[in-house]
Amino acid sequence: MDQAENLRTIIKKQNQKTIENARIIAVTSGKGGVGKSNISINIALQFARMGKRVIILDADFGLANIEVMFGIIPKTNLSDLMFKGKELKDIILDGPEGVKFISGGSGIAKLANLDREQVRRMVGKLSELEEMADIIIIDTGAGMSSSVLEFLVSAPEIILVTTPEPTSITDSYALLKGLSLYEGFDDNNTRIRVVANKVSSASEGRALYEKLSMVVKQFLKINIEFLGIVSQDNAIPKAVMKQKPVSIAFPDSAPAHDFYNIAHTLETNEDPVFNRKNGIRNFLKNVFSKGM
Repeated sequence: MDQAENLRTIIKKQNQKTIENARIIAVTSGKGGVGKSNISINIALQFARMGKRVIILDADFGLANIEVMFGIIPKTNLSDLMFKGKELKDIILDGPEGVKFISGGSGIAKLANLDREQVRRMVGKLSELEEMADIIIIDTGAGMSSSVLEFLVSAPEIILVTTPEPTSITDSYALLKGLSLYEGFDDNNTRIRVVANKVSSASEGRALYEKLSMVVKQFLKINIEFLGIVSQDNAIPKAVMKQKPVSIAFPDSAPAHDFYNIAHTLETNEDPVFNRKNGIRNFLKNVFSKGM
């Protein structure tokens, strides 16, 4: 090896960046209408303001909540990656303040019909997200369908959104019960944190969590933690009507401050070894394991 080639080798090694696994956070709820997608978006924005590269994967069965709240009409979605030969860069859409997202479209609903090669392509292509994001937020569907549970059982971190409505609490418990019994779920490798949405005060949010936690501890072999609250406030429906996240439309509102507090708690209480040990590739392999 001559001196020039040796120098090129040294420079190449110096330029090779070790890619740290992205942090995977799945946001879910026991029932629809509790503000799950709103929370996904606003947490993503707060992370982006901290300098994090954030991508949201809208896995909510083509309901298009993310794109509607961003006021964006996507020309491509996940199904184009699987069935139309598109590359990952072709389906990643730009949201506000640097947040990016992928529309699930009809692609998520077709996952059960993927053959082995399609699964391998999906995992291979989406694995490129590792180089593009520090945090990947999976906005799952509501409820406890098998497809939702597949995402949850594969995620190292879960945010469960609930509200003071009795049906929301009941459905949150049902989701946790279904998850605890689902094949492949490992409580030791899953961190579940609860956000109390649409509450009038911090004390109401804490009381809501304690009510759910008490039943969970009594009947389920599963651990949950309290993450924070999002205040009931007119700023949120006003922001939805504007098709803008409340963190942008009303940055000084109580909910915007709540979202900052949630993101800050997630950031300061992260366990890098626990949260990032698998990365997006293993997450996707777990989700689509039936096809492998």
